[in-house]
Amino acid sequence: MMYTSYDLAWIFFFYSFLGWCLEVIYAAVGRKEFVNRGFLNGVLCPVYGVSTVFMSIFMDSLRGEWLYLFLGCMIVGAVTELLTGLILEHAFHLKLWDYSKERFHAGDYICLASSAAWGVLGFFVIEAVNPLLRIILQKIPYLPGTIALLAMCAVLAVDVFMTVTALLKMKQQNQAMADIAEGLNQASQSLQAVIVRLVHRRMSRAFPGLKKKEAETEEEKEALLCKDSVFAYGCSFHKIVWIFFWGACLGDIVETIFCRFSMGRWMSRSSVVYGPFSLVWGIGIAGATIVLYRYRNREDRHIFLAGMLLGGAYEYICSVFTELAFGTVFWDYSKIPFNLGGRINLLFCFFWGIAAWVWMKRLYPLTSRYIEKIPKRFGKILTYLILVFMAWDVTVSAAALARHGERARNIPPENNIEVWIDQEFPDERMEQIYPNAKMTDGWKGNRE
Repeated sequence: MMYTSYDLAWIFFFYSFLGWCLEVIYAAVGRKEFVNRGFLNGVLCPVYGVSTVFMSIFMDSLRGEWLYLFLGCMIVGAVTELLTGLILEHAFHLKLWDYSKERFHAGDYICLASSAAWGVLGFFVIEAVNPLLRIILQKIPYLPGTIALLAMCAVLAVDVFMTVTALLKMKQQNQAMADIAEGLNQASQSLQAVIVRLVHRRMSRAFPGLKKKEAETEEEKEALLCKDSVFAYGCSFHKIVWIFFWGACLGDIVETIFCRFSMGRWMSRSSVVYGPFSLVWGIGIAGATIVLYRYRNREDRHIFLAGMLLGGAYEYICSVFTELAFGTVFWDYSKIPFNLGGRINLLFCFFWGIAAWVWMKRLYPLTSRYIEKIPKRFGKILTYLILVFMAWDVTVSAAALARHGERARNIPPENNIEVWIDQEFPDERMEQIYPNAKMTDGWKGNRE
């Protein structure tokens, strides 16, 4: 079932409201009082809307496969909850929930029980509620439905603005953001004070165990001393760019060698047309570093389990995205036992877990030290050169893949750029760069 942007927008608002209702009922049963459990002031919990949108996009192909659908929705929900918790903590220094006392938790923000609840919720969403919701949406005239969506988006935008601005003032996260909040609200200081008090009071009631990040840990004090003199200190933007670059290159080399010994031949494993770079590995290693950096000193099992979860979810999302965007399947694990829709399998999820442990415990400290030895000014210049080159490489690769699909459907070039792409990247070269790529049936057309 293909979802349009119109469908996904309604799915977001519908499940955000249902999620808010569930949170309110949960709080009412446990605390015997009405409490707005949402992060926002309105009647929406966006984490539910975002999770169900992702489930609808990436998990709908698993309808009918109950176990795999449950596991897939469990992973999507857990990853969304983890990222939401990390974003809120880093943006506002708030910890709205904490599963550190629960059994089988990972990173304080997810645990087995909550993840299983996401799996059950997603299962019913995909199998039962979404088909019914689609029928209802088809009966709503498009114009009134669009107007209603625009109105809800406007209300949501105002709510987000008010809540975020109040939290920035309330927490005084840093002077720059406080100045922004001050400027945005200078027209009505009294109203701002009221909003801040209301948000603070509501947050305290909704999350009694609300935690604030301590002012300055020893690590933060050290970072303040080193960030002005050391290039890419800590988990900074520049370091993440370099990690992405080297991770993409290393990933391509590892996969190439693995294919040589497992399949008996050399083949390209690059994601782009220029250079040996695997974007899946580069983005995966960079993303894992961002998420797991704060947990790098945790026990090995935590890093391994987090790597399995995040790596499996990431690989699945990449598979669905490339199929939807380019009509091409770059890998197929359907012949490997314990696979999920041919997109991921249990064995490779173990590899992701091992890779996360090896990276965070062994390779990252070494890599970090070498990156920080680069001269600061020279390193910044190289960082931006890397970004420009990779942006060009990805753009050309996307255009070449798009034309490869269009040629399969006998669509002629329409401008000089497409003519150049056809000359520079004919089918023979594309098949060498992407030897395992397969066109999906919807993109093949009637090739003569």
